[in-house]
Amino acid sequence: MSRVALSALALLALSLSQLVFLGSAQAAGNPEEGRKAFAKCRACHQLEAGKNAVGPSLAGLFGRKAGTSAGFKYSDAMVKSGITWNDETIAKYMADPKGFIPGNKMVFPGIKRETEIADLIAYLKDATK
Repeated sequence: MSRVALSALALLALSLSQLVFLGSAQAAGNPEEGRKAFAKCRACHQLEAGKNAVGPSLAGLFGRKAGTSAGFKYSDAMVKSGITWNDETIAKYMADPKGFIPGNKMVFPGIKRETEIADLIAYLKDATK
């Protein structure tokens, strides 16, 4: 292989590795921006354990089975969903709550920007511990 071809391949590999790194950094989200995004959620959800409102408390959200937060009356759809909340399931739910779990009670239409969802997840990971 010629030096020009090798140089081009090396440059391509470097560019691809930077794209993967940037994509991972973006996927991680910014918790400070997520705190701001949570303002959309705060009307219905609290972060304190046992403090339910229109929606359930989000305390202990990650790793919890959907429809199991104590003291909240969930829809049958949520209880029977079989979902365990993690980064992926929360992201899908936040993007399209009615589409991801048809028949659930949440009236929020969803968040369309993936970066905003990633930011919100980054914030919730710490805030819901």
